[in-house]
Amino acid sequence: MTKTLLHIDASARLAGSTTRDLTGRIAEKLGGTVIRRDLTNALPHIDETWVNANFTPADQRSDAQNAALALSDILIAEIKEADVLVIGVPVYNFGVPAALKAWVDLIARAGVTFAYTENGPKGLLEGKRAVIALASGGTEIGSDIDFASGYLRHIMGFIGITDVQIIAADRVMADADKALDKANAGIEALAA
Repeated sequence: MTKTLLHIDASARLAGSTTRDLTGRIAEKLGGTVIRRDLTNALPHIDETWVNANFTPADQRSDAQNAALALSDILIAEIKEADVLVIGVPVYNFGVPAALKAWVDLIARAGVTFAYTENGPKGLLEGKRAVIALASGGTEIGSDIDFASGYLRHIMGFIGITDVQIIAADRVMADADKALDKANAGIEALAA
């Protein structure tokens, strides 16, 4: 059975982007049908209209409220269709780009991608895998100043995706060859 990959790039750079290069190679290695989502075409930030629509039961929403949630519904459908998420994330100022945070805000929806239970939130998108390519100029992934990798692992788990692999090309500005060699080794080690 052919798997489906949701390939997301969050780098503001279209050319010369380490994460775009890495995600392209990861998607090629994993194979399958690819759904593309490029976040350089900025997603809207959630606003009061969106929040009110989200907290209105689906069968009681107005046409305007359904319209406010339409993009969120599309983004969630992309995740639901995918077996594997391949996400390229440059580390900007120790965290994720605003474009990726906007995507997270649009896809993290109570009753749709997670549910509140008496034991706390439970992700509803189980049985999927995420491969996240992180690149940084100076931040060491996994260090105390890396606010991207832990956040992304948490968000994936929050929506039910607990099989998360990080491919890191960190501290590129300090030693590009070493960073890229490490990332390339991670890609080579990926199981299709």
